[in-house]
Amino acid sequence: MTDRLANALAGWQEEKRSAYLYRAVAAAETGTPRQSLFDELARAAEAQAGIWAGVIEAEGGRVPRRFRPGLRAGLVAGLTRHFSPRSLRPLLSAMKVRGMSLYSAPMPHRMPLKVEEVGRRHQGSGAGNTLRAAVFGVNDGLVSNAALILGVAGATADNAVVLLTGSAGLLAGALSMAAGEYISVRSQREMFEYQIGLEREELEQYPAEEAAELALIYAAKGIPKDEAESLSRRLFADPERALDTLAREELGLNPDELGAPGKAAIASFLAFAAGAIIPLFPFVLPLGGKPLAVSIALTCIALFSVGATLSLFIGRRAIRGGLRMLAIGSAAGAATYFIGNALGVALG
Repeated sequence: MTDRLANALAGWQEEKRSAYLYRAVAAAETGTPRQSLFDELARAAEAQAGIWAGVIEAEGGRVPRRFRPGLRAGLVAGLTRHFSPRSLRPLLSAMKVRGMSLYSAPMPHRMPLKVEEVGRRHQGSGAGNTLRAAVFGVNDGLVSNAALILGVAGATADNAVVLLTGSAGLLAGALSMAAGEYISVRSQREMFEYQIGLEREELEQYPAEEAAELALIYAAKGIPKDEAESLSRRLFADPERALDTLAREELGLNPDELGAPGKAAIASFLAFAAGAIIPLFPFVLPLGGKPLAVSIALTCIALFSVGATLSLFIGRRAIRGGLRMLAIGSAAGAATYFIGNALGVALG
């Protein structure tokens, strides 16, 4: 089998699977404006499968008589029949079902009507996400290491043991967070790159059909049909801009936010360590004769500050958010202290 024939067979299978899933989503959206969109996308996918069928025959191959969706596609279609497509958006996006951007949270602005406006709303969003991730990383390190230090302090009065345990907790937690973040971002990036690569191949194979699908999505979002088609044609005059837009609007991906696994791992390590060092600091450089009391005071201040900062991302009042985080962290620390104290007495 030649490479061209193998690619054609894979392309036929991919488009038939897409049509199968579009029909499943359309059935789940029966009676809504989105039903017609996914019905149209199913028909477009069938037409694109027909193009691949022509390539298969031209290469001397045989088009399969019957399409078999496969276990994964069948499972996703079955879930779509029982749950809303909105709740299954990540699964459907991973299966390359387009139009998932329709299920994004509604944006308080008009749809783009010019080529220059496409993708503009995505710009600058990464900074807020990065800051929020950093704050959560600091919070994880702060709460987990403070609880560990208090638990050990409840079991022993030896500050050297507390310092050793806290240092080990800081390193173990930060390395674990870094490794987990690296694997997560790497896996996500590979999935995104694979999906964008498939989109690039389809854009080269049948650009007119891809442009028609994008126009359908814009029309479903409220742009008049003529304007949607005009905007789509202008976008497709620049292949790279067209690919970027297809990734955003059809796949629900943002190519600007694929992420760098190494940078994400380092950032996660530093954020966790920054939080974990706070309750440990008085034992590293003893401030007076009661490092545990100083550690508790610093931890309480930090917990309140982190809670107040997190309130910026969840719309709550800063004081309320700070007090809630202080209460949660204090409860965790008190529980581990008394457990450690009980174990210290029992093992005495």
